Amino acid sequence: MAVRAKKQFGQHFLRSSDTARNIADCLPMVCPNCLEIGPGMGILTTQLLEKNINLKVIEIDGESIDYLLANGIIDPSCCIQGDFLKLPMPQFFGGQQFMVMGNFPYNISSQIMFKVVENRDFVPALAGMFQREVARRICSPAGSKEYGILSVLVQAFYDTTYHFTVDEHEFNPPPKVKSGVMSMVRKENYTLPCDEALFFNVVKTSFNQRRKTLSNSLKKILNDNKLDDSIGQKRPEQLSVEEFISLTNTIAEMLTKK
Repeated sequence: MAVRAKKQFGQHFLRSSDTARNIADCLPMVCPNCLEIGPGMGILTTQLLEKNINLKVIEIDGESIDYLLANGIIDPSCCIQGDFLKLPMPQFFGGQQFMVMGNFPYNISSQIMFKVVENRDFVPALAGMFQREVARRICSPAGSKEYGILSVLVQAFYDTTYHFTVDEHEFNPPPKVKSGVMSMVRKENYTLPCDEALFFNVVKTSFNQRRKTLSNSLKKILNDNKLDDSIGQKRPEQLSVEEFISLTNTIAEMLTKK
């Protein structure tokens, strides 16, 4: 049996059940419910079923669902056939909180993360395998080359940990990229001390023109206001989450005065 690391073009199957077990062991056990995204042929599912959790799986591929059911890997009542990105989060466990787990489809992994952040009230923890660059980006500190929109928006609400790299040769056929396993746990206080909608806008706008200074990249938001050079001459990768929060409050005050 093999588990898929889904890519935009083709599928790659993890050879080792030991690696699947190691991935499952990265899941922070912070609540009783868990949703696995994209179980494929179920090797990670079988590892999760050994844990004391209430597990459901969501899979867009009908053939994978048929395989899981035909082989008795998981009960039909625990299978959801559908697109995680299109379904409302509260419906998965009747409005209860749940952990998220998966060997995530690499071409939509960032979209999955953005949906989790937007629905963070329901998701206290997540773990899984991503393309290594994405996993590193999520966990990267300010000042690093990988640091970007996903880094700031995830780390604003979650503590993140990069666990280990999975080499290409562990898959059949080998992908052209390495994979990375990471986890994250929601912060105890995950409400930001600023206008959160403005915070998201400032972060995304800043990094969409990351080679420009903040004074230049944020012109449309600033509305003729000027940032102090101590912050305005910096580039977005130089700012920590806390500094983005402070910048958001500064801009909010400027806009209020206008």
